[in-house]
Amino acid sequence: MAHIITRFAPSPTGYLHIGGLRTALFNYLYARANGGKFLLRIEDTDLARNSADAAKAIIEAFDWVGLEYDGEVIYQSQRFPLYKQYIQQLLDNKKAYYCYMSKEELDALRAEQEANKQTPRYDNRYRDFNGTPPTDRQPVVRIKAPLEGEICFKDGVKGEMRIQAKEIDDFIIARSDGTPTYNFVVAIDDALMGVTDVIRGDDHLSNTPKQIIIYNALGFKIPQFFHVPMILNPQGRKLSKRDGAMGVMDYKTMGYMPEAMLNFLVRLGWSYGDKEIFSLQEMLEFFSPFALNSSPSAYNEDKFLWLNAHYIKQKDNATLEQLLSAFDVPRLNPKTRDILYPALKERCNTLTGFAQGFKEVMNPPICYDEKMRSKLDSNTISTLDALFSATPSIIWEQTQEMESYLHTYATDNDIKIGKLMPTLRCALLGKSGGIGVCEALVILGQEESLQRIATFLKKQKDS
Repeated sequence: MAHIITRFAPSPTGYLHIGGLRTALFNYLYARANGGKFLLRIEDTDLARNSADAAKAIIEAFDWVGLEYDGEVIYQSQRFPLYKQYIQQLLDNKKAYYCYMSKEELDALRAEQEANKQTPRYDNRYRDFNGTPPTDRQPVVRIKAPLEGEICFKDGVKGEMRIQAKEIDDFIIARSDGTPTYNFVVAIDDALMGVTDVIRGDDHLSNTPKQIIIYNALGFKIPQFFHVPMILNPQGRKLSKRDGAMGVMDYKTMGYMPEAMLNFLVRLGWSYGDKEIFSLQEMLEFFSPFALNSSPSAYNEDKFLWLNAHYIKQKDNATLEQLLSAFDVPRLNPKTRDILYPALKERCNTLTGFAQGFKEVMNPPICYDEKMRSKLDSNTISTLDALFSATPSIIWEQTQEMESYLHTYATDNDIKIGKLMPTLRCALLGKSGGIGVCEALVILGQEESLQRIATFLKKQKDS
């Protein structure tokens, strides 16, 4: 296969969202799987709307999920002299021209065309102009689009695309202040960077014929295009912040794993049999842009959380402890950690949930679930004082020993184990749910457990 070069080219006018990251991932996988290059270009020519923070967040997001790009990041704002050179080349070769039409003239033309039920378009009045140009206005530069025939290209997702030349007017490639337009700089950069394959959202489909016109005018080789359908919300509408169109780094703050993020995104618009779990290595092995779906995919939060829970479970406790330090989770001695972490892994689908579960165990309850407390058996509560009065220290070392001890105690004292456990849970943790009671006792240890039971009994006595 020929050397593949792909790129991801976001505009830093807002933070990188998951749709953008999915596009980047598809480009990354295709290039890397074929021993090619994956480039990153920041399209920051819109100087009024650019945000340095947004540009920085794009790089941060790439670092977080581990998508490595080749070479330096290219910033379009540093390439204006280059674009100017190619605009001049098109002017010199009579493939572009200055247009002096004023905004008022353009508005009047559009109004007339709309009144006649015509599609609003520029009427080519300066295409072959040889007269004296007006001196009271700065011209724009327009490219000479073909006047007849078709613009055709084969899209890797959508198949054969044919656009009638009459549908595209002589569009502007440089504004009156000399700055180049979006479609012009994209075509120039893709060509000069040697991009062979462009994978992008199908919201760019209407730009492709214009970019092909620029490629042809300058004699550049046209890349292979893949236009990927958008990610929709579960109701089939455009994804909003409420549905998941947040900045990628927001997901890190919410406790999502980068592996889950990539796995979730690769399955939005692509599949490989019935397989749901993909390591990055497996994505590289199986992904092909030619297998991308031609219909939109839907954001599914439950699936995302399921994947995230899977990747949390895969982490060893030491690695997890390191990740949790960003969520204000203090280190524990390894023995305690290795009992608590597996118990929480089974119950948590985000790192924030994990951190919350950690605090619910390690911090003494400041209040008790009244609904739970009202259901407790008063006779069972009265036995808590005596429950651990003569326990050997080994019982506090292992959950199995603790479980055996509690069952024996319940049998010997004619207490139902089904009443003892909720009573202990309320005393230790203050609420229903969470990790097992025996695990909690061993994790907290003898001194802390007895202190919490004493506090609970005092509260019972006072109420």
